[in-house]
Parts: sequence; structure tokens; C-alpha cells
Amino acid sequence: MKQLDTQLMHPVEQINVIIGRIYRSGMTTTSGGNISIRDDNGDIWITPSGVDKGNLTTKDIMQVKKDGTVIGPHKPSSELPFHKAIYEARPEITSIIHAHPPALVAFSIAGTVPDTKIVPQAYNVCGDIGFAPYGTPGSEDLGIKIANEFKDKRYRAVIMENHGVVLGGTDMMDAYQRFETLEFCCRTIINAAKLGKVNYLSDKQVASYVNHIPKNISHFMDVDYPSDERALRTEMVNIIRRACNQGLMISTYGTVSVRWHDDDFLITPRDVARWDILPGDIVQIKNGMAEAGKTPSRSVALHQRIYQLNPHINSIICTQPVNLMAHAVSGTKFDVRTIPESWIFLQDVPSIPFGLIYNDVDSVASMFHNNRVIMVENDSVFVTGDKLLNTFDYLEVAEFSANSLVMASVIGPLNPIGDKEIDELRIAFHVK
Repeated sequence: MKQLDTQLMHPVEQINVIIGRIYRSGMTTTSGGNISIRDDNGDIWITPSGVDKGNLTTKDIMQVKKDGTVIGPHKPSSELPFHKAIYEARPEITSIIHAHPPALVAFSIAGTVPDTKIVPQAYNVCGDIGFAPYGTPGSEDLGIKIANEFKDKRYRAVIMENHGVVLGGTDMMDAYQRFETLEFCCRTIINAAKLGKVNYLSDKQVASYVNHIPKNISHFMDVDYPSDERALRTEMVNIIRRACNQGLMISTYGTVSVRWHDDDFLITPRDVARWDILPGDIVQIKNGMAEAGKTPSRSVALHQRIYQLNPHINSIICTQPVNLMAHAVSGTKFDVRTIPESWIFLQDVPSIPFGLIYNDVDSVASMFHNNRVIMVENDSVFVTGDKLLNTFDYLEVAEFSANSLVMASVIGPLNPIGDKEIDELRIAFHVK
């Protein structure tokens, strides 16, 4: 079943799921952060004050009725005043998240607003970001300052000076995806700055992302689900959730596909939170057509061409881990000649310009003849392999290696393995 169902789950259940996810992801502390939902009656359901965020239950969530009556075993969050102020300023907002994730706090301390145009979907999810001057936590003054920012309808997220961030959404999933994506942006920008200059996309490039989403995909009605196909769906769901839990994928982005028969394959759907994907959401692609009633990920055409031109490839993962994306956003070479295992698993990783995966599908697909991993500037990283578990392993190795390179960048110059040592590895491990 889905972890978060904003239509059928009670507000206390939704809040409990999301505060638990935020805490386990290291984006808030035991005492920090608060979440609320305003229901159709105008009542606000909100996390309590002074209760361990790592062990909250649905019984701990407080109800503040429209008339001000408080129901529940604790005090409502001390930040209730600014939640109320935001709801009054923006009637379309029904869910609010406030927390202190490290990268977003870094921007709030520096008094800087992050530019989310580092990858297209980040700007589509987050948009422009507001900035509220410092106010005493829990005060009416802070509520007024934050509400003033939210009155500008460009903003669905506001950096709070020397405090953290607050985000609103049309429902709890919308708010959470904006929160998670914005923290991803900030972490990527910070890591990219350690490597070199951060390169941002133009408005035209961001718009091109939307323009390249497939709109005329043919569908077929007669769908079979034999046992081997069902097994692949389950394996894909398990790997996707594992990727989300390990920070290798976020809810708003990540594509996984697996070859089924010949050039037919299974692929993730579009517009479904990655950690909430179920086997029934996976899209079967047969003879170039998608099963009826489902919309595949935007890069489906490239996945299909990769399978057609590369018989040795049986699985593909396309995602945006922060350290790999730091290289993709800064244009810094991802040099896997760091330790022998990294090069043996990945070999040299080329980088291609933004937009090429849509504008020249054949040439990109052909690159996988000789490359297991390809980085796309300001977009993503593609990892390929035989078995899905092996492909996931390569992704882990790539992100671990990228993390080490980011860390090394503040220590001193990189000292890669030389050509002579690489030739020895080719011979010893039979690498072409």
C-alpha cells in the first residue's frame, strides 16, 4: 500500500508519515520542525511542542479548531502563529512544513536565497524562493514577516533568516516534495561550489524540459502480466525504495527500467512519488507502445533506444544523487581514477551537454556501447548494467566515489591513478 495517500488518509496519519520520513532522512532533529494540515472545516492539525519527533504517533498530533479550541494530549507547536498566518495569506495552501535541514539552514544563515535552476524539474517543483527577515520563534511578529512573503504568489517556499525554511503545498505530498527537492538543490549547490563554479540553467533551458516531455505516446490495450514480468515489477519497486532510503533518489525524480523480452521493457511512471511507487504503477512498454492508462517517465524514448542498440544492457537507472549532481552542475570532471574498485566498476565516465538526451537520442544511446555510466550536465546521471542489482551497485559506487571527490576538493589537489596503473587493471580484471 502507499505510504502517503492524501485523499484517503486522515491528517494525523499524513503528518505522522511525513514527520517520520523527514526525521529518518536527517532533515530535522528530535525537537526541531513542525508540520500542519488545514482541513475542509478550517481546523488545523499540527505536530505537538516538546515531543520526540523520532517517536511521534498519530495520537500525539494536535487539533486546533477554527474557533481556537485545542484538542489533544500536548501543547500545539510553538510555531502555530506562523502556520495560521500563512493559511490566512494563501487560502489555496492546505499543508505546511517547517524544518531545519542542514543545507537550507546554511542558506538561511548566509542570508542567501538558493537559485533552483540547477536542474529543470527542481525549478518546476520549487519555483522562486522568498526570504523572511529574522523574527523571534513562536512570535506573532515572525508570523507577519513570513505571511508577507507568502502574499507574493510566486513563492511556495520561504527561507527564514537564521532559522530554516517553511514551505506550503496544495496537499501534504506537494509540500513534502517541494521541501525535499529544495534541500536537494541546496546540497547540490554547496557541493558543486566546492568543486568549482555552479552553472545555472536559463529560463529557456528550463522551459525546454517541459517541451520535451512525450505527449503522443501510443498505447496498447491487451496487456499480459506473466509471472516473470510480475517478478521484475517487484524487483524494481524494491530497488526504487532502497534508492530513496539511501538518498540516491528523491520523490520527484528518478527513472528505472528493466528489459523484459527482446526490446520490450518495464519503466517507472511519471508523476508518482518515487518512494510510493507500487508494482501496479510500473509501465510496460511493448513494441514501442505503453500499456493503456499509464504514462511512462519522460526519458522513455532514450531507454528504448538504449535497449535496441545495446543487447548487453538489461537495466537502466537515471537519477540525481547530490554528489554526482555536484559534478554535473559544476561541469567538473567526474574522475573515477581514484581507487581501483571505482574504475573497475565504472571505467571512465563521459559528460554530455544539457538537452542532448532529447535532441539526439541515437548518438546518446550509441555511447553506451563503450560506457557504463554517462553524466548529463544540469540534468542527471545514467547508469546501465546487466542485472538491476548490478546497476544499482554501480550507482552506489559512483555516488560514493563522487562524495569522496567532493570531500577531497577541500583537502588538496586530486592525485588520480595513472595510465600505467589503469593498463595493469585492464589486464588483471579483463576490462576492455
